Amino acid sequence: MTAAARLFVLLALGSAVHAGEPSWEAFFAPFLGDLQSELADARAAGKKGVLVMYHFEECPYCRRMKREVLLRPEVQQAYRKDFTTIAIDTRGAQAITDFRGNVLPENDYARSVGVRATPTFDFYAPDGARMYRYVGGIFDPREFLLLERYVASGAFRSQTFAQFKDKEKRT
Repeated sequence: MTAAARLFVLLALGSAVHAGEPSWEAFFAPFLGDLQSELADARAAGKKGVLVMYHFEECPYCRRMKREVLLRPEVQQAYRKDFTTIAIDTRGAQAITDFRGNVLPENDYARSVGVRATPTFDFYAPDGARMYRYVGGIFDPREFLLLERYVASGAFRSQTFAQFKDKEKRT
């Protein structure tokens, strides 16, 4: 995505949000539908990869996460440090260019990667391979931050998220 396109999207999002109020929209990077470009930008920025949240407007669990977790500045900061964060509407029609260059509408793309429930969080490595998938809402900001650390640290390779959380609680 060009710098001009990102600026346009940021300005459009910013105008919809009252100045100074926390916004869940700030959790997500402006996204014009090109996952290959987002991955290249994440690599260039030295990030661990790309996080895609699959959602839809009427999803009560998505709304709750947006309202209670994604608007938190500490959550936004932690995720932005390690991942480019993108939202894909499972009922949307925006054209998505996937990591292999295929173009599909959002809803078809979500089905093609096996999204069956929302929210679903897919973490993709810099090479485009999916590292980890979490399905369902997390309504505690601390637990959502643990998910970020779990994936960013690479702990997902050797233990389950439940094991990681248990270990973190004991330390």
